[in-house]
Amino acid sequence: MPLLQSIVHRLEPALDGARLDIVSAGDVHPQGSDVMEALVTTLNDTYNTKPKGWGRFSADLEEVDTSFAGGLRRYLADGSDFTTLAQHLTEQLARALAEHLSVAGYLLFAHQRQGDTDTLLVALVHQREGIGINAEHHAIPAVQLNTRQLTLAARINLTQWQQGDAQSQYVSFLKERGGQKVAEVVAQWLGVGEGLDAPQETRTLLKAFSDYVEKEAFDEEASREKTDALVDYATDQLSRGETMTLDELSALVDERQPKAFYEHIRHADYGLAEEIPPDKRTLNQFRRFTGRAGGVSISFDSHLLGNSIEYDEAADRLIIKQVPKQLKEQLKGHD
Repeated sequence: MPLLQSIVHRLEPALDGARLDIVSAGDVHPQGSDVMEALVTTLNDTYNTKPKGWGRFSADLEEVDTSFAGGLRRYLADGSDFTTLAQHLTEQLARALAEHLSVAGYLLFAHQRQGDTDTLLVALVHQREGIGINAEHHAIPAVQLNTRQLTLAARINLTQWQQGDAQSQYVSFLKERGGQKVAEVVAQWLGVGEGLDAPQETRTLLKAFSDYVEKEAFDEEASREKTDALVDYATDQLSRGETMTLDELSALVDERQPKAFYEHIRHADYGLAEEIPPDKRTLNQFRRFTGRAGGVSISFDSHLLGNSIEYDEAADRLIIKQVPKQLKEQLKGHD
């Protein structure tokens, strides 16, 4: 992923404990740095696996020069200085985080391009103590960046934003459990109104898929193939930090009738957006049902529910219609 511009500032608590001080970089990071590109790639990979909030810039703030969106617009429109943009945004964030002085570290801004898509990644990275080996082969203390832990981060799909798609959720930001307050501060700093609940949207999509498979009465093999197609697509989009689109998904779910699943969603009025941010936890729960209690352990693929496996909620019973051969032999031989 080509790195067009990048810069790193440091946020650290002031001695009086009343604010966050900024230790600024003098200029952007030199271009063509393999180390910086590797760092940004690693941070992207980490960010893609984290729970996120999704949304769009508030229309009321997009034209305000002092806002996040306003600064970005000037930078993209007239090529204004990336250093000035990053400094201005860092100062705003430092003020917003003044009540959360434990939130300190290296704040990285990276304008990157992949194919025809430009994005801006912002990530606060912390250091951790480690051990290294020096030239004399002696163990020595070594400080390194903890690229697997992010306190706050956000990514803006600049291309989608500039295209002006009214449905696009082109801003995402870190929203982990226990970090709700920081997420709120970041959303306010970005000037974003959270538009979609990723877990809820993903659950609704999976419900629509289950209804579609049941309505079409696919056999077990076809159901498995379609389930795998959906989950594989969602997982791939998740790994790339991108949303799922209903058109693409519909074509993958049923290649012979590429619009069938899409039409099912629209006619049944599930209220789904055209683009849906995938939620990792929800997807993992959908692929398999598992449970263990009182010496009984059960696990089965989700597509089997309603076919060879039935759940009677009223009677609290799970009915297995096709007992696995190996288990059947064990049961037959049991006295």
